[in-house]
Amino acid sequence: MRTEITDLTALREHRTAGHDLRDVVLVGLDLTGEDDLLRTALDGAVLLGCELSSKTRRQAEAAGALIFPAIPDLPYQVYRTTLYTPAELFAGFDPARPESYANTPDARIYQHSQEQGRTPDPLHALAERLHDHSITSALGETLAAHRNPAVAVMGGHALTRDSAGYLAAMRLGAALGRAGFTVLTGGGPGAMEAVPYGVRMPDHIDELHAELAKAPRFGEGATAIGQWLAAGLACELPDSTPLTIGIPTWFYGHEPPNPACHWHAKYFANSVREDGLLTVATGGVVYTPGSAGTVQEVFQDYTQNHYKSVGPAAPMVFLDKGFWTTDVPAAPLVQQLARGRDAEQWILVTDDVDEAVALLQKYSAA
Repeated sequence: MRTEITDLTALREHRTAGHDLRDVVLVGLDLTGEDDLLRTALDGAVLLGCELSSKTRRQAEAAGALIFPAIPDLPYQVYRTTLYTPAELFAGFDPARPESYANTPDARIYQHSQEQGRTPDPLHALAERLHDHSITSALGETLAAHRNPAVAVMGGHALTRDSAGYLAAMRLGAALGRAGFTVLTGGGPGAMEAVPYGVRMPDHIDELHAELAKAPRFGEGATAIGQWLAAGLACELPDSTPLTIGIPTWFYGHEPPNPACHWHAKYFANSVREDGLLTVATGGVVYTPGSAGTVQEVFQDYTQNHYKSVGPAAPMVFLDKGFWTTDVPAAPLVQQLARGRDAEQWILVTDDVDEAVALLQKYSAA
């Protein structure tokens, strides 16, 4: 396992302790005035997006380092070391001018990805893959730092803010937050937005729901998205709550990320994003009603549990018994596949949020 260093202070401490830089990965560091730090063994070292003087670059390459330079003229940082905050994604947005969403980093990155098409040229394809790898690393570090069991909630993006289903998803988020879970969602609108709002404001759900209902749905185009976003940003959210992380994608960039999450692990590749979201939800997944995308996630999740490809089988909770057994009968098929396996005991179909949370807590304590 390579040591990854993303902070100049950490690099200085590493070198002061007498360690060389063999097989170390340095990410995004300004090393133009730090020649002494690189005067050591560099066999197998990788420098990603670091700033170097011409002399130091030649010396590092001669000493065996592999140097990946910054890629110019991109609206995003390729070698990230942290997740995105809503403030970063929506920088420059003026709630009084909803159309200003078009000039935010989130909108500009999406526009850039659209211009590349489904098969970008090798340079842009490489940049997107490197970016997504950085996001995966940052997500892992963020979850490790907080340590609480991570539970994901899956559900449809089409729930409007004024609907009963949105209110129910907010209450689910409140229950998960009170139980101390780190809560993961797809990071977009609908249920993916309602749950984080519930996590962050569990004692003010009815008032918050009424306020958000004034802009009930997001629409197409910068102005419509900006109106939806402005209503969400108007709600002042406390920081001292359980962590909630959105995991959206620019593949579906017409659906904006929501402002309710503390962090967003936003990807270019939807396949990487979906697999990653299910993999890091080590405390289990709660499925609220959704459409084809949610059903895909159900079976992708169950496949991981069936073969234990990413660890022990984790809970799969189907919330809304009528929907998951009659309208979209995915739950009975999953239960049939799990019969006689370890996963069977961790599958629950229920209408009761408290019962759902109790199963997740039982698993976390096991």
